Amino acid sequence: MPPLREVLYISLLATDQSTTVVGQIVTVSRARNLRDGITGLLIFDGMRFCHHFEGPADAVQALLARLEADRRHVELRVLYDGELTQRRYQRFEMGLAEVDDHEDLVDVNALHGSAALEYFIALRSRFDISS
Repeated sequence: MPPLREVLYISLLATDQSTTVVGQIVTVSRARNLRDGITGLLIFDGMRFCHHFEGPADAVQALLARLEADRRHVELRVLYDGELTQRRYQRFEMGLAEVDDHEDLVDVNALHGSAALEYFIALRSRFDISS
């Protein structure tokens, strides 16, 4: 089994984009992630994306490069990037949770490294996740 890597980032929806773009992103991403062995969770609060994803290191690096070039969001900031011994997501290629409470993602954005990852993981149980 190839080494696994996980990334947690936060970004803002570009001002020229409608929130309807989120559904389009998820639809395309689910098929691509299945092909590439990527699993994860995307949280959207109406203006911020917070995305935690994992998979083979090469596939994760390729996805991160695509995300950094994607003009549908801006101010992408990687909060955590590291090796992973076992997947955290088994059920879906990309789960989606849309939340109304902006404070959760503001709090995640204030953190970095393992503190950001631990905080995000602790929040997951509060989200209504669609797969």
